[in-house]
This record gives sequence, structure tokens and C-alpha cells, in this order.
Amino acid sequence: MATAKAPKSRKVPRIIDRPMSFCPGCGHGIIIRLIAECLEELGQDENVIFGIGVGCSSLLGGGLETDRLHCSHGRAGAVCTAMKRVNPDNLVISYQGDGDAYSIGIGETTSAAYRNERFTTFVVNNTNYGMTGGQMSNTTMPGQKTTTSVYGRDCDTTGLPIRFPEIVASQFENAAYVARGSVSTPANINRTKIYIKKALQAQISGEGYSLVEILSSCPTNWGMNAPDAMKHLEQVVTPQFPLGEFKNKEGK
Repeated sequence: MATAKAPKSRKVPRIIDRPMSFCPGCGHGIIIRLIAECLEELGQDENVIFGIGVGCSSLLGGGLETDRLHCSHGRAGAVCTAMKRVNPDNLVISYQGDGDAYSIGIGETTSAAYRNERFTTFVVNNTNYGMTGGQMSNTTMPGQKTTTSVYGRDCDTTGLPIRFPEIVASQFENAAYVARGSVSTPANINRTKIYIKKALQAQISGEGYSLVEILSSCPTNWGMNAPDAMKHLEQVVTPQFPLGEFKNKEGK
């Protein structure tokens, strides 16, 4: 009787050289794997420089064997601007969380986008400040309890969650590529990889600024186990932050 062959495991990208230390169920590890796969497939894994934000995104540097610079809190947009201008032939990536990019770093992130700087920004949105204990961020959901909104976010006093990709797509005419993905399901993970690759290709071809926001679970600060956090991401968070491509200058 013939036995079924086990599926071949996918080769780990070369630049992932050690296990990462994210919390169990966190989406960062999936996202970094997707970025690494795209870099390798595009032949850019030895030609990339990362500007890494402060927060859980900082742990990217603990698992990738590649050039990278840990930036001051919120300043990755400014640092990556400088890196790309002095190294125009390198692929430059800003890797940040929603707190780093949209709260303390909102000025730098916005400035890079409206100047149409020729690098790529990946923002991991888990609706809170993950590394520092789960405080409210600019993307915290209405009614969401955090360590600084213990009764739930009151949008009448704190404003509504920011949808930064929609701002870039609608207000900054020269931006090359803008999308939002998620790691909530295998289908969404596959679509997110497509968005990541398109964003990198936009930079390679010199089209302009590219941005992909990626929705991620945060079981530790959401107070959930990993499966429940993924369900929450799909059923509660995603309706607040619609997925898809918002701008594609080349339409490819």
C-alpha cells in the first residue's frame, strides 16, 4: 500500500539566520518571513538596508542577517529618506509598528510620503503599543481597552482610529503604491505577500514612495490566546481597516 508523501517544506530565505523572539501568535514573524521571501525572489536580499522602528518591530534585527539601522523612536521615515538619497541603488525599507509610524513618528512618516521619497514603508498595525505594555495608539479600535484606555477608547475625546494608507492614496498624488494586508488567514497572507512584492517592485523601478500596512494580532496585550486573537483580527479589526490595494501607479 502506497503511503502519501509529506509536502516539501519551503526553503527558509537565506537572510533569516536564527529564530526570532516574538510572542507566540504574534504576526511579526509571518510578515518578516514574507518580506524575506520577496527580497530573495526579486534578487534584492543582498542589496537591502532596513530602517527599524522602536517597538516590537525592533526584534526584526534579531533574526535577519542583513544591513539594518535601529532608528530613534518614530524617526525611521527620516532615516530611510537619508539612506535612500545617499544610497540610491540600494533597496531601502522602513519597518515600523503603528505606534512608531503613526503616533510619535506621524510627522516623519507623513513627510516622507508627501515628498514621495523613493523607499518602501511596511507598518505592522496591531492597534496598540505592543512593546511598552499595550497602551492606546492612533489605530486603537473604538471601545478597545488598553493600559491607557482602561474603560475602552472614547473616540469623542481621542478621535477615531487613523487610516494612514487611505490618506496617502487619496492626498499624495505622486505616491507609487499603497495597500493594506493582513495575516489573519492563509488567503490573506498570500495576498499580503503580493502587496509586499508590488511595493518593493515600485521602489526598484523608481516609481516613488510605496506603503503597505499589515494588520497583525497581539495576543499578549489583547489578553487572548493565539487562535482567538487571529479570529479577533479577522472579525473585529479588519472591518475597521479594509484590506486591498488603494493605489497602484503602474497598475501592474
